[in-house]
Amino acid sequence: MNKKSGGEALAGPAGWQGPAMVLLGGMCIGLAPILMRYGLDSLGPQAIAFWRFTLAVPMLLAIVLLIHKRPPQAPNRFIVMAGIFFACNVGFWHGALTYTSVASSTFIVNLGNIGVGFVAWIALKDRPTSVWAMAALLAVAGAAALSLGAVRGVEALHPSAWFGDLLAVCAALFVSCYMVASKVARRQLSGIEAIFWLTVVEAFAAAVLVLLSGEAWLPDTLAGLAFPLMLAIAVQVVGQGLIITGLGHTPAGISGILVVAQPVVASVLSWQLFGEILTAVQTGGCVLIICGILMAQARPRRGRPDVPV
Repeated sequence: MNKKSGGEALAGPAGWQGPAMVLLGGMCIGLAPILMRYGLDSLGPQAIAFWRFTLAVPMLLAIVLLIHKRPPQAPNRFIVMAGIFFACNVGFWHGALTYTSVASSTFIVNLGNIGVGFVAWIALKDRPTSVWAMAALLAVAGAAALSLGAVRGVEALHPSAWFGDLLAVCAALFVSCYMVASKVARRQLSGIEAIFWLTVVEAFAAAVLVLLSGEAWLPDTLAGLAFPLMLAIAVQVVGQGLIITGLGHTPAGISGILVVAQPVVASVLSWQLFGEILTAVQTGGCVLIICGILMAQARPRRGRPDVPV
């Protein structure tokens, strides 16, 4: 495939770069629920998702042209599948955030990231190791502890928090499928081309969700697009771009654990911004998640990736 040498460079002495990209991308994604919460003052949750994707498309196209000096290659069917999965994930997650806390919804959605290892086992025959299993257990335990205090607090304000949790479960199922489909799609496309086509598909899928929800397409003032624009840059272009690029050089199951850095970032920020207090139990959960991430990354790598950068 094109730019094969670049892919091999990441697999050699600098093979840490792929997992580092996924980890940093997950931290950027931690900004998503924060920016989405602020954006609700001007738009509905599905409209915010639509503008997040739509505003990112021209930026990503410009990056593709700058890097490859040509238009992006045609997408494969796995890109289309992954884009639909991710748009549904964001749609359900945004809906969940209107009923339950940032920490609770982010925890449940990140169960889907842990589930990537099992989906990869079934779909790609990529059998998880015992080290991965221990790392996944630590990450799940940490994410659960991280959500406990926030769940109790939000239920006092939102009696229907259980409905938000149910929406988050649906989002978790979609995110598992998205990560695995993206992993397969990366075998034929570079990271930046993959995230460009993913975002195009996601924009169309998000438009359908806006129509179904009956939300307004535009805010009352142009300033209402400020937070969707921030989402497009920080989360879609930078965060998702790093994750998709890193997926080409990181086992799917390990990527799922690395992305669980997201609820740590989201919970710390929501503590400061929304008063969702981070208790001692939740702090311990952060520590467990970090331990799980470190353990997952410590596993020996086998083979070399054969995907373009």
